This record gives sequence, structure tokens and C-alpha cells, in this order.
Amino acid sequence: MSPPFARESLSREIVRLVGGQGGVHACMSGLRMAVPLMALQLGHGAAAVGLLLALFGAAQLAISIPAGRMADRHGLKRPMHISMVAAFAGAAVAAAWPTYPGLCATALLEGGAVALAVIALQRHAGQIAHGADELRRVFSWLSFTPAAANFLGPFAAGLVIDALGYRAAFLLLGVGPVVSWAFLRGATALPASAGPSRSGAGGEGLWRDPAVRSVLLMNGFVSATWDIHGVMVPLLGHARGLNASAIGSILASFAIAAAAVRLLVPWLGRHFREWVLMASALTAACVLLAVYPLMRTALAMGACSMLMGMTIGGVQPMVMSLLHQITPPHRHGQVIALRMMMINASSISMPLMAGAAGGIVGAAGVFWIMAASLLVGVRVAFDLRRMPPP
Repeated sequence: MSPPFARESLSREIVRLVGGQGGVHACMSGLRMAVPLMALQLGHGAAAVGLLLALFGAAQLAISIPAGRMADRHGLKRPMHISMVAAFAGAAVAAAWPTYPGLCATALLEGGAVALAVIALQRHAGQIAHGADELRRVFSWLSFTPAAANFLGPFAAGLVIDALGYRAAFLLLGVGPVVSWAFLRGATALPASAGPSRSGAGGEGLWRDPAVRSVLLMNGFVSATWDIHGVMVPLLGHARGLNASAIGSILASFAIAAAAVRLLVPWLGRHFREWVLMASALTAACVLLAVYPLMRTALAMGACSMLMGMTIGGVQPMVMSLLHQITPPHRHGQVIALRMMMINASSISMPLMAGAAGGIVGAAGVFWIMAASLLVGVRVAFDLRRMPPP
């Protein structure tokens, strides 16, 4: 483990990590919005668009474990250099070769780039922080950054598409990895952690650890809730006769609340144990999912959405903090990769399952089924109280 940073040095390093993550993530999120629109303009249908979007997640799922091992062996800069080159190449391919095969290549490059960047940055963040308070502080900012980038990238791309066209938007988004390089150029290069980075056969050995398994299961319940909310709210809103603007506002209230509450995680962590916060968050989410289908107006649904964002938005920084405290330093990259695989698997599977279940039991039934399943998550959160102090 590296020696702790002074408070001023840690703050500067956090700024570098936030800027480094923000540039790559804004490039990816902007392309994830623009690439499907370009495909539609080329005359492709919904199935082709769905495949493009799936490729973003499939690349992350496929590269997660190799990226974790690379981060464990080489630290921050080599994975980030590869990530920034891949993200820039994805934007360049879309601009130079705006055909469906080119757009597929862009989706794969951008998905892989984000996986490399997130794993390397989160591993480095855990290495520079000293103690639970600093871990929560670092990860609250790193988890806030994608939310901001998910707004900035698509917003900027949309403006440029309307004004100058798709190729100009792709070139603009290619600036994001360059911004990341500028921020990370002065980042501290830490030595690789001592230990056999390939021990435990990748994620299998980590999954056998009861504490790691409980924390990852908690993360899985939160990811599933997040995905179900994003998929079913438009269906429930449509059933209530709400227009697109109202449904978009409901989802936006969730995103804003989920991003804002992450900045409060360091303060909450100083006053409450993680298992208490996680159990409380899942209990509140269970209640909100149960009453959500009973809301009949956009205002009532928006209030539920905001409360939902506030309850589960702060869990992920706490999960990252706990994982870094209970995992050996030489396996931080692998446990982050395992977490990313679970998130991407949820993002792919939960919409499919929710859609199939919604056709049988309706949107309200899916909310109630998810609420019942969160009771298991609350039980897992209570198991964490028996975890020895890190």
C-alpha cells in the first residue's frame, strides 16, 4: 500500500482523477447518444440500434477481468493511456467512416475504453486514500463524475449535431480523451502492490470470500433496482397517460438526486456504519417501489423518483470504499472488475427480464416483484454488521 497523501496533495490528485474520468466518460456517453441517431439516419431499424447499444455494454463485460489484472500489474497510467487512445479512436472512426460497421467498431472501442478507465482510476483512488473517511471522499467524487459526464457529453453532442452535423459532433467528442490526458499527465504513478496478481483464479477466489460476496451482492441489488426504475418508469408513465416531457422530468429528478447525494457520503459515513446506511437505503427503496405504482400524477411520481435517487444513489461509493478496505491491495483491480461485470450483466439482463415480466403482470407488478426481492437485499445488508472492522 502506498503512503497516505497529504490533504492538499490528495485534493489535487482527486481533481486529476475526476478530470481524467470525465473526459473519457463524456466522449463515450455522447457517442452512445449520437451513434444510434446516426444509424437511424442511415436507414437502419430498431434492431440495428439495439445491437449498437448492446455493443457498448458487451465490450465492458468482456474486458473487465483483463482490465482489472492490467491495473493490478501496471497501476494507473498504462491502462489509462490505452483507454484514452481507444476512446479517441472510437470518435475518429465514427467521423471518418460513418457506416454501420464503423459505428459498431466505435461502440466496441468506447465500451472497452470506459471499462479500462473506470477500473484503473478506481483502483488508483483506493491506493491514494488512507482510511475509511478518505476512501468515501474519493469515491463520492468519482461516482459523481459519470453523472455529470452523462449530461455534458450528450448535451454537447446534440447541440453540435443540430448546428454542424454528425461528423463535427464526433470530432468534438474526440476532444474528451485529450482533456483526460491533460488532467492525468501530472497524476502520481504508484508502484504495483506486492502480491500475486493472478491469485485466486480471477474473480472466483474473491467471490468465495464471504465479506466480498456480501458487498458485491449489495451492489447487485442496487444495480438491479436502478435498471428496473429506468426501464419501467416510462412504461408506467405511458400507462398513466403522461407525455414524454413529464416522463423525462421524472427520470431526470432521479438522476439529479442520485448524483447529489453522493457528495454527502463522506459526512454520512462519519456518523453511521456502512451496513446501517445500506440496510436503510434498501428498506426505503423497497417501500418506494411498493408505493410507486399507486402514484397517479407526474408530480407524485417525480417525488417518488427523487426519493429513490436519494436512497440508492449513495450506496455505490460506500460499496467501493468497503471493497477497498476488505480486499488485498494487489487484487483491487480484480474486485473492481468483478463489480463492473455484475453491473453490466444487470444492465443487459434486467431490461429483458422486466420487459418479459411486464407483459405478464404489468408495470405495477414488476415494481412489486422488485420490492419483494429487495427484502433479500436488506437481509444481506444486516449480514455486513458481523463483518470484522477493516
